[in-house]
Amino acid sequence: MRNSFKATIGASCIGYITQAILINFAPLLFITFQKEFGLSIGQLSVLIASNFVTELIIDFICSKYVSKIGYRKCVIIALALSVIGLVLLPILPAIMPWKFLALIIATVFCGLGGGMIEVLISPIVEACPTENKGGSMSFLHSFYCWGQMAVVLLSTIFFRTIGIEYWELLSIIWAIVPAVALFMFCFVPINTLVEESEESSFKELLSSKLFWILFVMMLCAGASEIAVSQWASAFAEAGLGVAKWIGDLIGPCLFAVCMGSARIFYAKKADKINLENGILVSSLICIGAYIMIVFSPIAIISLIGCAVCGIGCGMLWPGSFSVAMKRIPKGGVPLFGLLAFAGDMGCLSGPVIAGFISDAFGGELKAGFLFSMIFPITLAVMVLLLKRLFKKQK
Repeated sequence: MRNSFKATIGASCIGYITQAILINFAPLLFITFQKEFGLSIGQLSVLIASNFVTELIIDFICSKYVSKIGYRKCVIIALALSVIGLVLLPILPAIMPWKFLALIIATVFCGLGGGMIEVLISPIVEACPTENKGGSMSFLHSFYCWGQMAVVLLSTIFFRTIGIEYWELLSIIWAIVPAVALFMFCFVPINTLVEESEESSFKELLSSKLFWILFVMMLCAGASEIAVSQWASAFAEAGLGVAKWIGDLIGPCLFAVCMGSARIFYAKKADKINLENGILVSSLICIGAYIMIVFSPIAIISLIGCAVCGIGCGMLWPGSFSVAMKRIPKGGVPLFGLLAFAGDMGCLSGPVIAGFISDAFGGELKAGFLFSMIFPITLAVMVLLLKRLFKKQK
């Protein structure tokens, strides 16, 4: 491991699986939290918000100080916080009288770990000596999807065979994954993406029109993806009236499979696909998927729309990162941190807005998805502005 950058990429992939666990495990328990702790949809939305608000704060802090502290120390801290968050999720509600507060505290620890992972892992892989940078980035991000699929599938098997009442045990089992990644990052080689003295400053980035277009693209990419994936399980249960385990499989699990497949496809074809055109097509697929979800009178067609949305979202997040590194090569950690901040703003706003609007319409999730359609539409507009800006520069 000490000499192989393949081990570095492997540890990074486990890091993204960790992030998938941090983001997707708790939503599988939303119905359980409602029954066990008496939480409303609004309170569940606050849980989602507490995770992504924490990620937003840590994104901004990391983008300023990672280069000074060092990649290795920071990524080890990130994974340690992830372990703590997953262990506290079952322990705190058992020992605290205020169950909702206990869940928020555990979620904040998960958000701290997940936010740091988002800022750190992508530049670590970008700095590895690989030939196809765009393909490597998409390959890395596909492991978030496979992690999401594993979380849903294995958790569902656990709930069906052992019982959902033992979800506390499963949370601790999932904590083993970041512990493995933490051990690996103690030894694998890590390159620096850009020397600190050569990195773009915050002022340079914030004064760039190109940066702000990329910022909005990342925000909309995160919102388009998470608005559907976070509510897919509840949508399947409510729309079809099926059991929870079926809702999980045909909701977030199918979404993750489609998104991961799209990212693997792009990883293999990255050198043949124009990035901006690929992102534009993907955003249009997302718009079509949202239309299916919202306007189809047949519940199963709406659920197919959730899967199609996974295909559309596949290229949005890693593709936006790749465009950023291609067009702002000296952005370094500040660029990755600010873009992760934008993406997490989208991850916060997408599901939270969808949840509160659904709550306002009597729990009708289609109302929330209808409003959320604004995110892929805005993303498509931003790509057109990006292409126009490049044309002017040429």
